[in-house]
Amino acid sequence: MQGLNPWVYRLRITMSEQQTATSQPPASPAISPAWLKIEKARHPQRPLPMDLMGHIFTDFSEIHGDRAFADDEAVVCGMARLNGEEVMVIGNRKGGTTKERIRRNFGMPHPEGYRKALRAMKIAEKFNRAVVTFIDLPGAFPGLGAEERGQSEAIARNLFEMAKLKVPTIAIISGEGGSGGALALAVADRVLILENALYFVITPESCAAIMWRDASHKQLAAEAMRISAEEVKKLGCVDEIISEPAEGAHSNHEAASAMVRESIARHLKELWAMNTEQLVAARQAKFRNIAQFYREV
Repeated sequence: MQGLNPWVYRLRITMSEQQTATSQPPASPAISPAWLKIEKARHPQRPLPMDLMGHIFTDFSEIHGDRAFADDEAVVCGMARLNGEEVMVIGNRKGGTTKERIRRNFGMPHPEGYRKALRAMKIAEKFNRAVVTFIDLPGAFPGLGAEERGQSEAIARNLFEMAKLKVPTIAIISGEGGSGGALALAVADRVLILENALYFVITPESCAAIMWRDASHKQLAAEAMRISAEEVKKLGCVDEIISEPAEGAHSNHEAASAMVRESIARHLKELWAMNTEQLVAARQAKFRNIAQFYREV
């Protein structure tokens, strides 16, 4: 059991305790506290990565294509300035209208999107610029074409390369941080999460469909999975929770962006104070220690 992902372990323990002899889940409340968090993270007016980037950075210059297959519209990359300092900004792009969301796979990247992101990170490393990623996606795109073009390899390559980048890296989970699709942009020196954002290995709907063959038990699954910002912070999967306006980030985009900007600037200052060897060693040590086996009392 050593090294078992704590999310998976806790889910197994909680599910086994909650299931009855007939493997039917107990009745769940009308709206659980965990599901309220999910509704805020998925609020239609919640700022998307591009919204936050537009408020936080200036002089954005986009980079297109992965130099191998195509330009994935679900991922946006480019150089920008934060308080006058040049940084590489990467995020997933969901789109506003239904037509845009379909074209961009609802923000779920193809392998060429991850390869474009990695290409941008390598440019940042070459010119000694920090990398800042924004994440709001339920997972990588699961289509047949994506699998044929090496989705798993593209994600694995990003994990491998991000772990050894020689520049400061910061990842911000602003909405949903889903599975390997999110992790492929989140192997960073600092992983920050907004107060009402989520970080999970599988969506509650998919979890309920697997555990009980019924996606309608999604609220119960959400409670058991413990995917809120506070829970994943306890697990050590994120480094800081960024506060949101009282009603949520959807109520005031500018105020939410200001809070994110302050946090990014503060962490970048700390990271630039470290030398390259310290930076890489601390990042790798952090991710080695996240998935440690433990038992809840």
